[in-house]
Amino acid sequence: MTTTVIRETQTTDLVTTAEPAAVRRRVSARVRILLWLLFVMAVALASVATTTRSILLREVDARVSVELSQEANEFSNFEERSADPETGRPFTDPGRLLRTYLAGQYPDPDEELMGLMRRPGTDPATLVQDREVPVKLPLHQDDSALREIFASPDSTGTQDRAVGEIRWAKVAVARSGSAPEAAFVVAVHPGREKARANEVFRVLLVISGVALLMTTGIGWVVAGRILKPVRLVRTTAADLTEHDLTRRIPVRGNDDIAALAETFNAMLDRLERAFAAQREFVDDAGHELRTPITIVRGHLELMGDDPAERAETVRLVTDELDRMSRIVEDLLLLAKAERPDFVTPEPVQLAELTADVFVKARTLGERRWELAEVADREVRLDPQRVTQAMVQLAQNAVQHTTAGQSIRIGSRAVGSHIELYVADSGPGVQPEDADVIFERFRRGTARRGARGSGAGLGLAIVKAIAEGHHGHVRLEDTEGGGATFVLVLEEERT
Repeated sequence: MTTTVIRETQTTDLVTTAEPAAVRRRVSARVRILLWLLFVMAVALASVATTTRSILLREVDARVSVELSQEANEFSNFEERSADPETGRPFTDPGRLLRTYLAGQYPDPDEELMGLMRRPGTDPATLVQDREVPVKLPLHQDDSALREIFASPDSTGTQDRAVGEIRWAKVAVARSGSAPEAAFVVAVHPGREKARANEVFRVLLVISGVALLMTTGIGWVVAGRILKPVRLVRTTAADLTEHDLTRRIPVRGNDDIAALAETFNAMLDRLERAFAAQREFVDDAGHELRTPITIVRGHLELMGDDPAERAETVRLVTDELDRMSRIVEDLLLLAKAERPDFVTPEPVQLAELTADVFVKARTLGERRWELAEVADREVRLDPQRVTQAMVQLAQNAVQHTTAGQSIRIGSRAVGSHIELYVADSGPGVQPEDADVIFERFRRGTARRGARGSGAGLGLAIVKAIAEGHHGHVRLEDTEGGGATFVLVLEEERT
């Protein structure tokens, strides 16, 4: 039962004093996620509870309206069709009509059925059944309310009393041609049903509060587990130094957080390779440049005044400087091999590329050059880098052969990859050297006495170019003696 009470309310001004601005603290993602989750859930649960209460109250109003209409229609039908049991004729006395009808009714607990009759010079009299109504002040005991209802021109209405709301319907009873002198009134007290709706609303609020508390705990744990890789990324990034790039984040699952960890680990791999290449470049440059610098300095310090001696010193110094320049260029090329733009693939006719390499290689020395075979296929590769690698292999073959010996150049397609090769008829490569000749500044023992002043970077460059094409370099023995270097490249057909 709802009660409308008019109270005098007093407002109190709240005076807030501004506190000194505190240092802003960074709010973690875990807390932000949890706060947003709680906000959305609180709004959703409050909306559900409010909507449920509104639906229940509307159902109460609809049920009361149906009940009032039903009771009023039943009395109207009784008045029209029933007869006085004593006379067998239509009722002529409104009081007897009301008493007869009320005697056969059984109202609901929150319902009042009554008849009102006007007495000349007095207030309307009340005729009700002899029963208790479970409200503080039943309508049949509220004379002022009865007078207001009887005098009202409306057939239905609502009264907001201090002890609770009343919904009523009225059917006037009058003799033909005269003013109404009696009325049938049905009144319903919806307070208890509305109180039950409000009780459901309060229960929903309590359940929502418990759900929010449970969500806070569960959300805190789940958000912590989900964001754990993110915290690992942050701590790992904070602990990284130039000298320690080996830490990696464990990857678990296949969600976005796992993808973030994989991406971060891949970035660390690239950084580690970049720093390793940088350190290797510095170490190699320092190691290889130290010797020519020492030679240049020694010759300059010992240079005399003799013109012939000066000319010889200048020649030696110039030769060493040229060698230093070649070493620096080769080291820079190897350093670039770690970059993603080291090779730029494009559609290339393999037969045409092989022929071009053969024409360029023939100018390297007086040898018996042979174009062994060519693969007639269009593939995607970097023609400049591949040409550089093949010319380097041809130069290596020239250095380890003599005039008149044969050098064969060719290309072929084997399965899903292509092969370009240079085969010489020189002394070959010792088995113990096969694993080291592609390293920087390393040469095979059987070839150290051969002509050439290379620093041992040529085959390392060839290997870098092959790996830039997702391939490798293979060493084979040449039939009849010698070495065959095969550039194996993964094929990308156009």
